Amino acid sequence: MTKLSELKQRLMGDPVFRVEYEKADAEFAVVEALVRARMRAKLTQAELASRIGTTQSAIARLEGGNVSPSIATLQRYAKATGARLKIELEALQDR
Repeated sequence: MTKLSELKQRLMGDPVFRVEYEKADAEFAVVEALVRARMRAKLTQAELASRIGTTQSAIARLEGGNVSPSIATLQRYAKATGARLKIELEALQDR
């Protein structure tokens, strides 16, 4: 049986797979950071929505990864959760 790490390593050799994997990985990281910030602030989606001036369903879509938030939205989300927005670009390993 192939280990998951071996399968991932083999698939990462495919440039198309690598691009899609990195895209999904980055999107998941944003969603995870949003949820962690809200949980750290001990807020429900409804409470956070009220602080931002939107609806609970909009927060759910944002945290579900179903929308691409603007930087302004991310800044409002960060402020409402007592966090600071930090955007970082990292050099690729193989360049």
